[in-house]
Amino acid sequence: MFIQTESTPNPATLKFLPGREVMGEGAVADFPSADTAGRSPLAKALFQTPEVSRVFFGSDFISITKRDGDWKHLKPALLGTIMEHFTQGLPLMSGSAEEVEASPGEDSEIVEQIKELIETRVRPAVAKDGGDIIFRAFDDSTGIVSLHLQGSCAGCPSSTMTLKNGIENMLRHYVPEVTAVEAV
Repeated sequence: MFIQTESTPNPATLKFLPGREVMGEGAVADFPSADTAGRSPLAKALFQTPEVSRVFFGSDFISITKRDGDWKHLKPALLGTIMEHFTQGLPLMSGSAEEVEASPGEDSEIVEQIKELIETRVRPAVAKDGGDIIFRAFDDSTGIVSLHLQGSCAGCPSSTMTLKNGIENMLRHYVPEVTAVEAV
């Protein structure tokens, strides 16, 4: 098994590409701390490295965020943990693999447009950088879109610029009702 690594815009996060499906198309799992890793044997194993502060599983990648330390010292141990997990055929998750959030009722036409743009234009680009972005809400009265950042995007120094200059401008262009975008 050969695992590639890629840097991300967040210098504290490294993207690991095991060359196989991790969560599957459209599915993600975010573990912002060791306390949240209980349902994933791989996330628990990665958090055994004290410098690891966050683990994120994307469709075909794993993003790991470090507290401190140098990647050249951390990377070999993390590669070993990931390789051991996959070569032993251990399950990625125990219980439900996806965190599904039910949205009550039907979405308005504006919300559907926003979700479509995020799904088709934003999420693929953000996934390339080892993260994910999830629509949370649209406030009709203010025009503010609330988005949740995960993986390498959470805490990334350039995430504010991405939100304001990239996502906000694109949404405002296609959906005039949108006035601003904020991270929640």
